[in-house]
Amino acid sequence: MTKKNLIKKVATWIIMFIMFSVFLLDIICVAMCNHYQGLYDVKAENFSMDTGNDRIHFLNVNNSDAILLESNGKFALIDSGEGDHNPRKDMKYLGNEQAVIKYLKKVATDKTGKVQLEFVLGTHNHYDHIGAFEAIINDPDISANVAYLKPINHDVAHDYEIDEWGIENTYNDTVNAFIEDGVKVTADIPTKIKFGDFDLTLYNTVTDSSFKDKGENAASIGMLVEKGNKKAFLAADITNTTGLEDKMLNDMQKVDLLKVGHHGYYGSTSWKFAKKLEPDIAIITNKLGKIYPDIKWTLTMICHAAIFASVDCNGIIATFSDNGEIYLTENAQA
Repeated sequence: MTKKNLIKKVATWIIMFIMFSVFLLDIICVAMCNHYQGLYDVKAENFSMDTGNDRIHFLNVNNSDAILLESNGKFALIDSGEGDHNPRKDMKYLGNEQAVIKYLKKVATDKTGKVQLEFVLGTHNHYDHIGAFEAIINDPDISANVAYLKPINHDVAHDYEIDEWGIENTYNDTVNAFIEDGVKVTADIPTKIKFGDFDLTLYNTVTDSSFKDKGENAASIGMLVEKGNKKAFLAADITNTTGLEDKMLNDMQKVDLLKVGHHGYYGSTSWKFAKKLEPDIAIITNKLGKIYPDIKWTLTMICHAAIFASVDCNGIIATFSDNGEIYLTENAQA
């Protein structure tokens, strides 16, 4: 056997070994994921409020974010899901704005038949996070007391996000829609909010220009939701690749539930970040099959977290009960 053929043979065996190892690890990870999921008795949502009315609704808006906070009859919307006219896609592409509007009217309508949100928050200015706000607030039956929106930091945002993705137009259209509806719009975002029985702590409320050219995800606002001894962290599009995870690491703490950053895509939920948060439950605003393998491995093998996907569950609700438990229900948008 020639030296060249020997090298090819060895390289082939190495590649085959690596592929087999990855395949075996994925099987182990899936098996463990199924085991941890089985620890939670997830029932179909019936909106009976049997376990309480302090709830986090993770809407099925495909691979975008729309999270409804509910406590003692009050509602707030964290991100809006994707609108119907994403500048990155064909204009025939339909987003999720009607699904969000329908859901708000289903669960958040008051005695007058209107939806009055205590506040709305855009975690950052990507269209899959704030793109549907314009349609939502233009609905005559929906309004909000205040809209928290950070302006675009041009030192941080990529040029292609502004020129090709149209994030500046998205931000301006969203702000104008709120103003026309009489909603107060402010970039002065509080770090603490008392919201019914929930205590909310917001992180990265001011975009640090030191994240120069790291992209709009570096502007993402994270939110800690607390009731009693139970905690959830909503990680927006916080990623390790922007450096935002490292910046926030010292402020993080163990939580019971994590809304996985950046839909489970590349760069989110590094092992250091996951280990610091160490959630028992991980919610991904996506399909479980789209989560990156390393993130699935980190959540399963390091955190021993049960992973649930809002798309696969057709909307999932986490109820923080008065007895100090978190109950999960699915098919909220059935």
